Formats: sequence, C-alpha cells, structure tokens
Amino acid sequence: QVPLEESGGGSVQPGGSLRLSCAASRFTGLTYSRRCMGWFRQAPGKEREGVAVMDGAGGARYADSVKGRFTISQDNAKNTLYLQMNSLKPEDTAMYYCAATSWVASCTVALAPFLSSRGQGTQVTVSS
Repeated sequence: QVPLEESGGGSVQPGGSLRLSCAASRFTGLTYSRRCMGWFRQAPGKEREGVAVMDGAGGARYADSVKGRFTISQDNAKNTLYLQMNSLKPEDTAMYYCAATSWVASCTVALAPFLSSRGQGTQVTVSS
C-alpha cells in the first residue's frame, strides 16, 4: 500500500470550481505501466462511485456524470495526483477519496473504489 493524503476540498456554490490534490509519499511504487490511480466519492446514504482514473500510460477515464467538467492529472515530480472540478453541481457533493494500486489488469473508473490504497478523504460541498 502507498500512503495517500487528500486536500483541497471545501464548500462552493453551483457552477464553481475546486482542485483536489492527492500526495503520494511513495510515488516510486506507482511508476509501473500497470499502475492505476484515481478518485472516487461517496455521498451520505449512497454507494461509492468511481469518478476518474489515470493509468500508467497517462490515459484518463471519467464517469459519465463528470465528463467535460472534471480533469484528472498527475505531477510525478511532486508525487501528486490532481482532480480539477469545474461547473460543480449540488449532486457532486460527497466525500472524495484518492486511491491507487501499483498493478491492475485494466484501470477502469468502476475499479476506483476498490484500489488497494486510499486516503482519508476530503469533503466537497456544493450548495447555494
């Protein structure tokens, strides 16, 4: 497992933006081509939902609900994964978690909640 720590959550009005960060202190464990890193979220009373993932080749995949609004990216030099969230909606309100694994056969959005390492989460609240 790789220690992960999220930051950047907060409260924002509908239409606003936030950028989440995920610091991975042992990022060298995730330089393999089969690695998978991503974000999932969980709202009260709801199932965990994959939001976005990035594979070892830099390929990004998104849940349909966030396509065109969210962007996942990474900075290997800073050992950090990001989630830029634009045009936020009230239904985006949830606890957001960073997750990662060093090897996976196929890095998919649905897999994000089940990756072997995850952080403590950061709250995102969208309301007027």
